[in-house]
Amino acid sequence: MKLSVLDRSRTRQGESPAEALRATVAFAVEAEKLGYQRFWVSEHHGVPGVAGSAPTVLAAAVAAATSRIRVGTGGVMLPNHQPLVVAEQFGVLESLYPGRIDMGLGRSVGFTGGIRRALGHDKRDARSFGEGARELLGYLDGTQRQHPGVHAFPAEGLRVPPFILATGAGADLAAELGLPLVIGAIRGEAPMIEAIGRYRENFRPSSWSPYPYVVVSATVAVAGTTEDAERLLWPEAWAMTYSRTRGVFPPLIPPGEVPVGSMTARERELFAGALRGQIRGTGDDVARELGELVERTGADEVLVTTSTYDRGELLESYRGLADVSLRSRTATAANSASVSQM
Repeated sequence: MKLSVLDRSRTRQGESPAEALRATVAFAVEAEKLGYQRFWVSEHHGVPGVAGSAPTVLAAAVAAATSRIRVGTGGVMLPNHQPLVVAEQFGVLESLYPGRIDMGLGRSVGFTGGIRRALGHDKRDARSFGEGARELLGYLDGTQRQHPGVHAFPAEGLRVPPFILATGAGADLAAELGLPLVIGAIRGEAPMIEAIGRYRENFRPSSWSPYPYVVVSATVAVAGTTEDAERLLWPEAWAMTYSRTRGVFPPLIPPGEVPVGSMTARERELFAGALRGQIRGTGDDVARELGELVERTGADEVLVTTSTYDRGELLESYRGLADVSLRSRTATAANSASVSQM
């Protein structure tokens, strides 16, 4: 079971964005020690509770602090940027940290109308996500034709693995372009499984990937008991609830301060919805649930994104998850050895 990390540089109550960003870099160092496959950072603009607004800059800091783990973006939101600039940024990253950089691309735009206008969506041309992705890939492999004579240095000719982040329609684009797919159960698991099936059926082998590759995104919490694991998820679930009812996405607060006993009916509904589908429990519980998720989806890899108030408890959760993965790999190796001796 390949496991990777997506960290959104969430701020905590009373914490500055600078502290959150430094904590992300420190977390990446620990994730590398624990054996995770990748460490990705995200892009959010104008969100008070999220410090990660410049993913390629943060990825550079993470890559500088680590030595083996792959580092990337989950993702760069392509509608916010010109493809040439994105190609150049990843070209610089790959030049500095060869063989360790991933380029995750998403299509989400700003959180509010004001942010979208500030990002230039009221002035930018109507280029689609697919057109932007094709142009970007063309800068990397030297086939871009939209702007004759324009080259992205030092990116041209470099192999920076691209991934498409999708919730549905993006799976079709990933299949058409022959790229790995990163997908989560945003609207329930059934639509996700349907999109994955469509992706595999329609996948066109490319120079980037000869075969379909699926990364399923999941929120996972591991603790000594199921109740403790669920409490780890309360701060993020409350932040989501708060944003939906008040229009502001806040820093994380301690689980004990989440008003579970005094929520309105609407808040309880949103809070329960935010927790739905998340995997939590003891190591054995999570091993079983993750195994079932991989079996249902045929995922090649699981990208884990978990936020909670206490960073020590967060690291312990990821440590417990790494232990689950290690036990799984050890058992698989033992079974394979037994079969080979028969």
